[in-house]
Amino acid sequence: MTAIKHALQRDIFTPNDERLLSIVNVCKAGKKKKNCFLCATVTTERPVQVKVVKVKKSDKGDFYKRQMAWELRDLTEVDAKDANKENPEFDLHFEKVYRWVASSTAEKNSFISCIWKLNQRYLRKKVEFVNVSPQLLEESVPSGESQIVAGGDEDALDDYQELNAREEQDIESMMEVCEYAISNAEAFAEKLSRELQVLDGANIQSIMASEKQVNILMQLLDQALAEVDNIEGKLLSYEEMLQSVKEQMDQISQSNRLIQISNTNNGKLLDEIQFLVNYMDLSKGHIKALQEGDLSSPKGIEACINASEALSQCMNVALKPGHEKLMAVKQQQHLFSELRDAFARRLTNHLNNVFVHQGHDQSSTLSQHTAELTLPKHSPLHRDLLRYAKLMEWLKNTQREKYEGLSRTYVDYMTRLYEREIKDFFEVAKIKMAGTSKDGKGKFGLHGSSGKLTGSTSSLNKLAVSSSNSRRSQSSSLLDMGNMSASDLDVADRTRFDKNVDDSDGAVHSRPPSEQRHSISEKDMVRMMMNKIFQSIETELNSLIALGDKIDSFNSLYMLVKMSHHVWTAENVDPASYLSTTLGNVLVTVKRNFDKCISGQIRQMEEVKISKKSKVGLLPFVTGFEEFAKLAEAIFRNAERRGDLDKAYIKLIRAVFNNVEKVANESQKTPRDVVMMENFHHIFSTLSSLKISCLEAERKEAKQKYTEHLQSYVINSLGQPLEKLNHFFEGVEARVAQGVREEEVSYQLAFNKQELRKVIKEYPGKEVKKGLDNLYKKVDKHLCEEENLLQVVWHSMQDEFIRQYKHFEGLINRCYPGSGITMEFTIQDMLEYFSSIAQSH
Repeated sequence: MTAIKHALQRDIFTPNDERLLSIVNVCKAGKKKKNCFLCATVTTERPVQVKVVKVKKSDKGDFYKRQMAWELRDLTEVDAKDANKENPEFDLHFEKVYRWVASSTAEKNSFISCIWKLNQRYLRKKVEFVNVSPQLLEESVPSGESQIVAGGDEDALDDYQELNAREEQDIESMMEVCEYAISNAEAFAEKLSRELQVLDGANIQSIMASEKQVNILMQLLDQALAEVDNIEGKLLSYEEMLQSVKEQMDQISQSNRLIQISNTNNGKLLDEIQFLVNYMDLSKGHIKALQEGDLSSPKGIEACINASEALSQCMNVALKPGHEKLMAVKQQQHLFSELRDAFARRLTNHLNNVFVHQGHDQSSTLSQHTAELTLPKHSPLHRDLLRYAKLMEWLKNTQREKYEGLSRTYVDYMTRLYEREIKDFFEVAKIKMAGTSKDGKGKFGLHGSSGKLTGSTSSLNKLAVSSSNSRRSQSSSLLDMGNMSASDLDVADRTRFDKNVDDSDGAVHSRPPSEQRHSISEKDMVRMMMNKIFQSIETELNSLIALGDKIDSFNSLYMLVKMSHHVWTAENVDPASYLSTTLGNVLVTVKRNFDKCISGQIRQMEEVKISKKSKVGLLPFVTGFEEFAKLAEAIFRNAERRGDLDKAYIKLIRAVFNNVEKVANESQKTPRDVVMMENFHHIFSTLSSLKISCLEAERKEAKQKYTEHLQSYVINSLGQPLEKLNHFFEGVEARVAQGVREEEVSYQLAFNKQELRKVIKEYPGKEVKKGLDNLYKKVDKHLCEEENLLQVVWHSMQDEFIRQYKHFEGLINRCYPGSGITMEFTIQDMLEYFSSIAQSH
């Protein structure tokens, strides 16, 4: 088997990098005896793969070939058939059961033992061994090839070495000497064993013969051992010396570590000292500036600002843990606190004096600006305060209580200053608003009022130069005085009022920059301060607006436009600003006055009384609406509040329409049609000239009413100038309506040709002209001169008379054909009558 195993290893498994561990000669159970070999192999490369390979001879019988292979991990069971008796049969369970019969029980046992050891070594999933002797699965593997895997470790497998070429040649030469080496391997092995024993004996004899050399060798070994002992002694002495050196080196290393730690600590201590020196050291110059710096000069203020910033940096430095316990740090912090408190007191006292001085400032009074009507400029005060902005911020961050107290002082004194200036400003504005009329009597109109507002130039001059108390008392007396009629108020007065209101609002809108650009950042605080400083603005504005409304209610139009513009401008900058809020509140009052003005106009329309002894003519509220509309269009051109005016227009025009009809119905002296015709003609002309888009429908309605009442008046006034002729032809038309043919009407007794001639003779041309002349005088008495509608009405009457004439001629031609009957006058005669009458008057 050894030779076969060698041949299989060389020819089949070595080329595949496999190692043959065990082999068994078998044949399949129950069939013809066809021998083959089952081989247990492992790969030489890792990971190790264990296989069971089936090998058989070729058909020619000159070489072996690999027929089939199974992975050992696929083996599930090994059945040895009988564990107590010798039995060559065994089964291997792969994907199916393979039944084998070995050439001998010893080969079977050796193969199964090898499989068991390979399973124990390489596989996690253990194969089940059935009917196998326990001794076989331990150390009872026979000598020979099974020893290769004994011990179960990888070293036993690695002991196998392939034969080199020389060894193979020697074995082949030896096998050639014994012809039965292949056919009877056991005899060949026994022969080799005997020869090996002979060689061993020869070797022993040779060794015994060389005893002298052995003794010499032993002596040399003894000497070598002695020398080794000597070397070991020296090595021990060297080791003791090195141990002493090691201890000294350890001490030196420990000393070096301590020095390094000390250096590190010194470096860190130096860094800490430098940190404290750099960030907690205030220069002498800064200390001097905080203690003695001049807060009134630019250089001194700048030095104080730099010093205060440096002080804040020193006080706000982020100290590391433990710094606060150092005595030097405590001393510096104490010094900084004292410097801060002392400088804060000094700064507060200085600024307090500045605020008091500015609050009593009289350098720029309103009397110097009466021509321009502007508030005094506070640019110098603003520049003075602006220099302290950073110091105020420092005070706010370090001494909040002092900052708030100083803010209250500022607000208090600025309130006094602006309250005085604002009151003076509005008193002068009221005087300028009242003004004087051209006749020097000081009269001012309030539209729609019946009272009188009188005053004198001297009294106004006294208001301008008197004290603030006397100004307020005399202003109040102005408000308590009566009012005068609208006719006394000319366009120049209203233009002057518009300019005064615009100047007043503009002055309030463009407040001094010292109040606009406050150093304080919080909007709420700014608004609160401004509410107090300028608390009199809203009251004074409302007072000014009330005076303007009392002088003339039409002034509310100017105020609405101007105030709306200022509110719109302020809201574009900041919708929540103090100015926007204040002007918005005033705008509500102005809008209320505007609505009251419109309501007053409507109420005046409703209260108009018409004299029973004189003709009506143009009603005052019709001309008043024209005046209002012209003024409003001039004022509201490109204004933001145009929508308010359009709504007022609708209310006013409807009231005009309603009250025109009311007056026309109540009129006794003037015919209703004349009142309606003249007033709606004037309304139509007004709306056509102004071209107010929101009143286009009312313009058309006014034209329609004018046309309708013109026709009605013409027809009613003209009446029947040829009365008997009218009655005659009315009878003719009645007969025709009853069924009489037109050409047969002349056969009616009452309407024959003779009767027609009689009636026609009663109206010669002179009588017709006389009747028309009387009609012209009557119309002239009804119509007013302002509207100049006499010629229009007279021309319409001419057209109506011609229409009646043509109607009579048509009836004569149809009912009295061939009679030759004609009127005593012609159409051309009528045209001459109307023309001559109009020219004569």
